Amino acid sequence: MGIHEDPDVTRRRFDVADAAPLLLDVHAAVTSWTPDAARLLGYPASEAVGKSAVELLMPEDAAHVPELAGRCRTNAGWIGLLTARHRDGHPVRLMVRIVLTPEPRGQDRWLVLLQELGRAQGWDMSREILERMVSQSQVGMAILDTDLRYVWSNAALARFGGGAPYERLGKRLADVQPGLDAEEYEARMRRVLKTGEPVIGFETVGRVRSAPHRETAYSLSFTRLEDDDRHSVGVFYTVEDITERHRAQRRLALLDQAGQRMGRSLDVRRTAQELADVSVPGLADFVTVDLLESVLHGMEPPPGPLGEHDLASLRRSGHQSTKGGVPDAAVDIGAPTSYVADSPPIRCLTGGDSWREERLDPSAQQWAAARPHERGATFGELGLHSAMIVPVRARGITLGVATFFRRERQEAFCAEDLSLAEDLVARAAVCIDNARRYTREREAALVLQRNLLPHRLPDQDAVTVAACYRPADELTGLGGDWYDVIPLSGARVALVVGEVPGHGIDAAASMGQLRTAVRTLADLDLSPEEVLAHLDDLVAQAAREESTEAGAQAAGGRRTVGARCLYAVYDPVSGRSAMASAGHPVPALIDPEGDVRFAELPIGPPLGVGGPPFEAVELDLPEATTIALYTDGLLTAEGDKDTDTGTAREHLRRQLERIAPSLDRKCRAVVDELVPGRPDDDAALLMARTRRLGAERVAAWDLPTDPAVVAEARRASSRQLAAWGLDELAFTTELVVSELVTNAMRHAIGPIRLRLILERSLICEVFDGRATAPHPRHPKTTDEGGRGLLLISQFTQRWGTRYLPEGKVIWAEQSLTEPAA
Repeated sequence: MGIHEDPDVTRRRFDVADAAPLLLDVHAAVTSWTPDAARLLGYPASEAVGKSAVELLMPEDAAHVPELAGRCRTNAGWIGLLTARHRDGHPVRLMVRIVLTPEPRGQDRWLVLLQELGRAQGWDMSREILERMVSQSQVGMAILDTDLRYVWSNAALARFGGGAPYERLGKRLADVQPGLDAEEYEARMRRVLKTGEPVIGFETVGRVRSAPHRETAYSLSFTRLEDDDRHSVGVFYTVEDITERHRAQRRLALLDQAGQRMGRSLDVRRTAQELADVSVPGLADFVTVDLLESVLHGMEPPPGPLGEHDLASLRRSGHQSTKGGVPDAAVDIGAPTSYVADSPPIRCLTGGDSWREERLDPSAQQWAAARPHERGATFGELGLHSAMIVPVRARGITLGVATFFRRERQEAFCAEDLSLAEDLVARAAVCIDNARRYTREREAALVLQRNLLPHRLPDQDAVTVAACYRPADELTGLGGDWYDVIPLSGARVALVVGEVPGHGIDAAASMGQLRTAVRTLADLDLSPEEVLAHLDDLVAQAAREESTEAGAQAAGGRRTVGARCLYAVYDPVSGRSAMASAGHPVPALIDPEGDVRFAELPIGPPLGVGGPPFEAVELDLPEATTIALYTDGLLTAEGDKDTDTGTAREHLRRQLERIAPSLDRKCRAVVDELVPGRPDDDAALLMARTRRLGAERVAAWDLPTDPAVVAEARRASSRQLAAWGLDELAFTTELVVSELVTNAMRHAIGPIRLRLILERSLICEVFDGRATAPHPRHPKTTDEGGRGLLLISQFTQRWGTRYLPEGKVIWAEQSLTEPAA
C-alpha cells in the first residue's frame, strides 16, 4: 500500500525518550519544530515551520499521506516506517508514531514522534501475544485447506453460527452455513487458490444459523496461503458483519429512489400509487394508501382530529404487492375504503401517530370492514405476519393513511423500518399536498381561463377568423397572451392581440384586465392610435396608484407595465384596415395568391412606459387577404430573440406560405410547427381572412342641407328596404332616418350623407361635418321636440356615435331576427 511495513519493526520498541517530537496542524503543516527534529532532518526551525509534512517525505511515501491521515483519524493514531528527505537530499529511514491531540474549538493537532530506524529497539512479539490478538479479534477468521475444508477458525467466527472452532474442523462451508450461497463463495476461493489474487471486501447478503429469520450482510476477504516454496496450502478468509451499514445504504437508496419517482406528476392519485410502488419490495410485501375524498378533489381537509364523516370518505388511492395484480387488496383503486371501528388504521387517522406490530395474530381478521353477509379474511389466511401503519400528514393536516405488511420476508418490521416508512410517507405527503393544492389552483385557473379568453369568436361578416393559443405554463394552462375579435359599428371589426409579462394566474388576471379595457375602449369607436393612447394612460395610472399606500391594492398595475398590444380595425365596405402597435410585432399579410409580407407599421412603446405618441397606418386590402396577428412567443420559440428581424420572421413566413385545407387547420399547423411542446413563452396566433360587402348590400345618398330632403330620405330608404325584402322594417327605419337626418339638418355643418348597410343587422348611418355628439334628452310633456334619440334608443338594437377626421357618424342597428323593442 505504499506505507512501509518492516517485519523487524514488530520486534523493536519505540523509545519515546529518544524520539524527536514535532506538531502538525489539521492540514499536515508543521507548527512546532524542536532541536532534535532539526538534528535528525537538518532543517532549522525557520525553514521547517509552515512546511507541509508532504515536503519532508520522499515522493513514494508523500503520495500516501492522505491514506495515512485517514488511518490516523480512524484509529486515533499510527505507528510505522516512513522515509524522510534530509535537507541535503539523502533519505532518512524513520520509525514514526502519530497521535491525535484534540484541542478546544475543534482545532485538532497531531503529535509526531520521529526515531531513526538504526537506533530503534523495536518490539518483541511473542506467540502468546499473537494468539491473544487473533482470539480476541471481533473479526471472524478461518483457514481452509486446498479442498476448502476448515482447518482453523477463531472464536469470533462462531458468532455467525455453525459451531465452535473445533466443530468446524474438516467441514465445508455448506455444512456449517446452509443458508448461504456456498457455491459462489467456494468458486471465489478456488479462483484465489489458482491465481493468487486476493478478494478484498466482497459484500453479500444471506441467512446464517445464528439469525435464520433475518437477512444478514457480510464483508468477506480471501487470501491465498503459501509455503516457503510459494506453493498454495490453503485460503485465509475474514468475515465482518456489516448488516447495519447495509441497511443504512438500502435505506438511503430507497429514499433516493422515492425522491426521484414520487411527486413528479402533480397528480394526487399517481403520487399515492408511487408511494406504494417505491415501498414494494424494498420495505414491504404489500402496501395500501387510502386518502380522504376531499384531498382527491383538491379541497382543504379540516384541521385537527378527523370526524366520522371524514373517516367515511376514505378512498383507495394506491396499492402494490409482490404478488402480481395485487390479489390481496380488499378494494380496487378509487373504491371507498372503510375500517373496523377502533382498529389501528382508525386510531392512526384520529390520533396522528404511527403504529407497528411485529407479529400479527394469525387468527385475527383484517381491519378492512367486510361486505354485508361476508366474513372478513384473517391475517393468517392472507399470509400477513407483520404490519406498520403511518398517517399521511402534511403541514399539520391529515390526508389519509398508509399501511405496510410483510408476507414473504420472515423478518418482522423493526423500529428502523418504521422510521423509514415514516420518512417515505412524509415525502409522499408533501408531494400529495402539493398535488392537492395544484389541483385546486388548476381548477381555479381553468375557471379563470374560461372567463378571460373568448369562449367563441363572434359571428360577423367582415372576416373569417381562426385562432390558436399555446401557454408556456403547462401546469395552469394560462399565460399573459390574449387575442380578441370585437364587432364594431358599420359592419367593421376590431382585431386585437397582446401580451402581459409573465405566466400563470397573475399574468392571466392582468391580461383579463387589459382585455376588458380594450373592449370598453372599442365600444367608444375610437381609432386604433386613440385606443392605445387611452390604454397606455390606464396602465400608467394603475401603476402609480399601486405605488401609493392608498392604492396598494390596485389590481395588476405594475404587472401590466410593459404589456404590448396591436389593435387593428377592418372595414368590409371600403376594404381598408387601420392598425397601430404598442411595442408589438407587426402583423403578416397573406395576399390571395399566398405570398406573405409584413406590414410597414411604426411600433410605439409598450404600455405604461412612456414615449412618443402612437401612430396608425391605413392599408387597402384586397378581398381574401389574411391578416396574421401573433405574439412574440411564436418567433422566440425558434430561438431568435429578435422578434422583428432575422431568421425568426423567415421561419414564420415559410409556415404562413404553406397551403392548408382550412384557415383553422393552417392556424394550428403554424403554431404546432413553430412552438415546442414546452415553450419558454406563451404564443398566440389570430388569423383573419378579409371579406368585402358587395355594392348590392350598401346604399348611400348625399343629402343637401334642406329640411325638405328629409321626406325624400325616408322614401329612398323604404325603396331600398323593399329591394332587400325587408318591408317589415320600413316603419322603424323611416323613423330612424327621419330623426337622424333631421338632427343633422338642425345641428350639423357641411355635407350630410345617409348610408344603409345590410349585414347581420340593418345599419343606418348619417354622416355630418360637426364633431359635437348628440345626447338623448327626456323632454317635458309640453316640449315640441327633443324625443328623436330617445325614440331611436327604444326602437333599435343599439346606437352610437363614432368620430372621423372630417366629422362624425351617428349610427343605429336593427336586428334582422328579433323585434326592435
